[in-house]
Amino acid sequence: QVQLVESGGGLVQAGGSLRLSCAASGRTLTAYHMGWFRQAPGKEREFVAAINWSGGQTYYADSVKGRFTISRDNARNTVFLQMDSLTPEDTAVYYCTTAVALRLGVSPSSPNMYDSWGQGTQVTVSS
Repeated sequence: QVQLVESGGGLVQAGGSLRLSCAASGRTLTAYHMGWFRQAPGKEREFVAAINWSGGQTYYADSVKGRFTISRDNARNTVFLQMDSLTPEDTAVYYCTTAVALRLGVSPSSPNMYDSWGQGTQVTVSS
């Protein structure tokens, strides 16, 4: 069983930055993709970013490309999301997720890639 705990959310003004962290425990996850999704009030959960096991491949939603950066520290079983140039449209609950198995042919932007999810951390961007 994998436990994911997010931190780093909060209230920030438009144009500001936040850095989210997600610490995983329970088993070694270095071989699999990790990612971030978000859900705004009244909207579906949507893909934000993902990273492969080595950190050599990253994937971003078009809406955050150039503003957000995903990274991971496998020694600490932790994934990060650096969020810059935030806008009110980025307001949402952000969820960390990880795969615990290899799934060939599944896109890293699909929730079907992932098995375990954190409880979420609120990010609010004021205008």
